[in-house]
This record gives sequence, structure tokens and C-alpha cells, in this order.
Amino acid sequence: MLKILIPTLMLIPTAGLTPAKWLWPTTLTHSLIIAFISLTWLKNMTETGWTSLNSYMATDTLSTPLLVLTCWLLPLMILASQNHTATEPINRQRTFIMLLTSLQIFLILAFGATEIIMFYVMFEATLIPTLIIITRWGNQTERLNAGTYFLFYTLAGSLPLLVALLLLQNHTGTLSLLTLQYSNPLPLSTYADKMWWAGCLLAFLVKMPLYGVHLWLPKAHVEAPIAGSMVLAAVLLKLGGYGMMRMMIMLEPLTKELSYPFIILALWGVIMTGSICLRQTDLKSLIAYSSVSHMGLVAGGILIQTPWGFTGALILMIAHGLTSSALFCLANTNYERTHSRTMLLARGLQMILPLMASWWFIASLANLALPPLPNLMGELMIITSLFNWSWWTIALTGAGTLITAAYSLYMFLMTQRGPTPAHILALDPTYSREHLLMALHLLPLILLILKPELTWGWTA
Repeated sequence: MLKILIPTLMLIPTAGLTPAKWLWPTTLTHSLIIAFISLTWLKNMTETGWTSLNSYMATDTLSTPLLVLTCWLLPLMILASQNHTATEPINRQRTFIMLLTSLQIFLILAFGATEIIMFYVMFEATLIPTLIIITRWGNQTERLNAGTYFLFYTLAGSLPLLVALLLLQNHTGTLSLLTLQYSNPLPLSTYADKMWWAGCLLAFLVKMPLYGVHLWLPKAHVEAPIAGSMVLAAVLLKLGGYGMMRMMIMLEPLTKELSYPFIILALWGVIMTGSICLRQTDLKSLIAYSSVSHMGLVAGGILIQTPWGFTGALILMIAHGLTSSALFCLANTNYERTHSRTMLLARGLQMILPLMASWWFIASLANLALPPLPNLMGELMIITSLFNWSWWTIALTGAGTLITAAYSLYMFLMTQRGPTPAHILALDPTYSREHLLMALHLLPLILLILKPELTWGWTA
């Protein structure tokens, strides 16, 4: 753990002290080295499950893929933000990189924590850098409103979790993930126990987000700068799924009955947010709502608690992290050229930027779950396990996948095909930086086809 954490911590003084002209190359190289070293976590999947163990931090087959995704994303965020922060004073650029780094530190500590309280503290700590990134570097005046939504939704959801964790500590005497699974099952029977169950899961369902408490997400995404959108879509939403998988062990006898309304909400959300996507005019907003619909499937897969459901949820979380982050980057390259997120105003771009259109094509196909990609593996496993749980769900998941395909193609056709509008006269050509950024998003996704067991989690 330390061979990743200490270099990541050292990125903060590096960003503060590097000469101005070397700031971006140095931090990018440094974070790329960290990302490549983090791949070594993937090789030691042991029998017990837990590796690189000390009293506070450990990795197992569930947290490893998410940790690697976290480390992989920092260099990509630095690559993506380079252009739009170039006009700012150098101190603000340094602050921006330091915030991204601190976010990565908190996320590594959250995914690696063996104590649930430490996970909780780091889960809350990720709010602060994200909030500053949204409210300081966002594009529109709405950004303060979006930051408020983001903060209060998450806080309101996660304060009951703190109380629930303290109650659990009182009852079992430990909050370590290594020993909790061996403690005596809790006799959950009273109404207070049902409240405790809801308290444990509510924070994670808000963070996922579940349909109904998802309103903070489109706002935060649309107002955030590109790095904020990337880290929100790719890693922060996954904190919710990861926390749910960890807490499910303790909630055993109650989940069977109490999870019904949440599964129904999640699956209904897949259809509803997909339909909202079909009517979006704003490109970033469309990608944000598509995140909600994918996370609805993940929530359903976790709540029915079958090995297939868990595996599918983890695969879909990793695949969605790479795909939606790539889509936000593509939307940002459009925005930097046309200065508009409205799809009607920036269409027919395939004629002007043909190579970018091929990246758009691959990312859109990944978003609608094209067969060999991990997105489809995750979705199929979740849909199969849901069907096995109750065969009525096939109507909801089937409609959801159809709508997903529809809005992904709609997004691709609106932005790339058709006549180029007359007001688009002189666009910058695409830069190697942008192509590298897209390749680093989509190559891991394609390479996961060859070795999918890296993201299988506990069933591997």
C-alpha cells in the first residue's frame, strides 16, 4: 500500500514546487508511474482474499479493481484539464493539481481501509476537494447551487450511517472488515433494526445514486469542470456500490424483505433516466443521466445478493467508470472548440474531426454495451441474476437496455452525423494529447475482454 500512497502524497509538494513550465509534464509523468505501479495489485489474488495487509490498509479482490481504477484516473484528469486551465495564474493551476491529488489520496484510503469507520471518514473527506473543484472551476453561475446540492444530499444520507456504525460497534465490539464476517449474526427483528438497516444503506444509495435521490448528480456533472466530471462519474459513484457490498454482510436476515422497494426504484430508475436521456439537449447532462441508469442496474445487482449479481455489479462499475469518463472527455473536446454543450449547435463534426468521430463511435458502443466489452458482461450477469430472482424484472431490464441503445445512438448521431452548421467556421484540429487521453480510457476497456477475471471480485 505504501509504495502507492507515499508517491501520491509526494505529488502535492511536487505540484507546489515544480517550475511553472514543467508543472504539467512532471505531475503527469509522476501520476502515470503511480498508475503503472498500481497494476501490480492485480497479480496477487490470494486464497484468503486479503493481501498487502497491515492493521489499517489491505486489498482484496473486491477493492483491487476499484483502487487500480482510482490510480489510473489521476493522470487522465491531468491530461484532460491541461488546456482549459492554461489561461489561469500558475498558483491556481498548482492548487487544481493538488486538489486532484488529495482526492486520489482520500479514495485510496477509502477503498483500502479495513476499518469501516476509516472508510466512512474517507468517504466524507472526498466531498471537500470535489466541492472546491465544482464551485471554483465550474463553468456557469449555477455551480454554487450544484455544489450545495452535492454537499447536502450526500451529508443528509451519510449522517444516519455514522449512527448506524456506532451502534454496530457497540453490539459487535469491532468494525474491522477482517473480523466482522465472523461475528455472531445480529438478531434483527424490531422496527429499530429496520431503521438501522435503512441507515446503513441510505448513504450509499444516495451516492450511487438511486433514482429518487439522484437530483444532485446531473447538476454536479453539468457544472463541474472536466476533471470534476471524470472523477465523479468514474470513481465517486463507485464508493456507493463498494460500501453497499461491504455492509451487506452484516444486514443479512433483513435484506430479503426490505430491499424490495429499493430494487424496484433502481430498476424503474433505469427506464426513467434512460427516457430522460432521449429528451436531453445538453450533452453533459445526457451523459450524467446515463450514469444514473447504469448505476441503477448496479444497485439492483448488489441488493439481490447473489454471487452473479455481485460480480456483474463490480464488472459494470469498472466498465462504466472507463466508458463514462471517456464520454465526458469527448464532450469536453467538443466544448473547448464550440463553447457550447447544446447538441443542436455542434453537430456534423465527423466531417471536420474524422478521427475524433471514431473515438466517439467506440465510446458510444461501449456505453450501449456492445457484445465482447466488459459493459455487456456486467449487464448480462446482473440481468440474469435479477431474472433468476424474479422473472418480472426482465420487462424492466429489457426496456432499459433498449432505451440505453437508443440514447447512445441518438447522442452519436446528433454530435457526429448530418450537415455541419454554418456558424462552425474555424475549429482547432484534434491534438495528440486528446487522442492519448481517449486511448488510455478505451484501451484498458478493450484489454479487459482478454482477462475479465481481474474484475470478477469475490467469485474469481
